[in-house]
Amino acid sequence: MASNSNVVFGDEESQLSGGTNRVQPCSSTPRNRNTIDDDGKKPNFLSLSQRLGIQDFFCLDVWRASMGELLGSAVLVFMLDTIVISTFESETKMPNLIMSILIAVVITILLLAVVPVSGGHINPVISFSAALVGIISMSRAIIYIVAQCLGAILGALALRAVVSSSIEDTFSLGGCTVTIIAPGPNGPVTKGLETAQALWLEIFCTFVFLFASIWMAYDHRQAKALGHVTVLSIVGVVLGLLVFISTTVTAKKGYGGAGINPARCLGPAIIRGGHLWDGHWIFWVGPTIGCVAFYVYTKIIPSKHFLAEYGFKHDFVGVVKALSNV
Repeated sequence: MASNSNVVFGDEESQLSGGTNRVQPCSSTPRNRNTIDDDGKKPNFLSLSQRLGIQDFFCLDVWRASMGELLGSAVLVFMLDTIVISTFESETKMPNLIMSILIAVVITILLLAVVPVSGGHINPVISFSAALVGIISMSRAIIYIVAQCLGAILGALALRAVVSSSIEDTFSLGGCTVTIIAPGPNGPVTKGLETAQALWLEIFCTFVFLFASIWMAYDHRQAKALGHVTVLSIVGVVLGLLVFISTTVTAKKGYGGAGINPARCLGPAIIRGGHLWDGHWIFWVGPTIGCVAFYVYTKIIPSKHFLAEYGFKHDFVGVVKALSNV
C-alpha cells in the first residue's frame, strides 16, 4: 500500500496513523512499498514467501508491535466483561442499552491507544480480514491473533482476581454464552439460543461490522477524508450497535449476544470453563465465514474502488496463485 494512503489499520510498510510511529519492514533490502514498478504496472511475480510475509516471523518490530495487541486485548476483555457484569448487576431497566453505549466508548478509546503501536486490531476478525484483503501478511495476522488470544486470557485472569466467586458464577465471568444452565421447577434446564440462530447472528454481525466500519479504515480515500479518530469512533459505535441489536432481537435469556471477537470469547472460556465451552466454536466459525464473505465482496466491487486496480501483495488470491507456482 502506498505510504501516503493514511489507512488506519495499516500494513507493515505504511504509516499506521498520520505519518508517525511506523512499524518498519523486516527485509534488509529495499522493497517498493506500492508493490508496483516505476511504470505503474503490477510486478510480474512475488514468491509465496513474500506473499505470506514469512519474514515477519523473524522481525523484532513485528513481535514488539504484537505486544500492543496483547496488552490491548487484555484491557479490552477486562473492561468489556466488567461492563457486562456491572450493567446487569445494577438491575437497570435496559441493561443491554447501557452496556452497548459503554462498549462503544471503551472500544474507541482502546483502538486509539493501540493504533500507533500495531495498527489497532485487538480483534482476530480485523487481523484475519486484513490478511485476506492483503493489507497485512498472513504471518503477521497469525502473530497478532496469538497475541490477542494470550491477552484475552490475561484479561480474564485479572477479572477473576477482582470479582467474587458468586459474581463469577452468576455472570459466567462476563464471557460469551449461547446457553446457560438455570434452575427449573423440575430440575436444571438449559436456556439460550439455538445453535443455528447463534451461528447466523455471528456471520451477519461480523459481515456488517466489516462492511459498515472496518471498510472505512481499509479504504484509503475514506480513511484520509474522515481521519483516524472519526473512523475509530465509527468502529466503536457500530460494534456497540451490533451488541445491542443481537441481544435485543433475540431476547433470549442465556444468550450473551454476538461475540464478533473470538479472542474476547476465548479468554473467559479458558479461565472459567464449564458451559462457556458449549457452542464456543460458533464464535470462531461464524466470524471466519463473515470475514470470507467480506473478502468476496471486496473482489466483486469495481476495480477502481479500494485501490483494487493494483491490489495488495498479500491478497489471498495472490497467495493461492503463488502457491500453485511452487
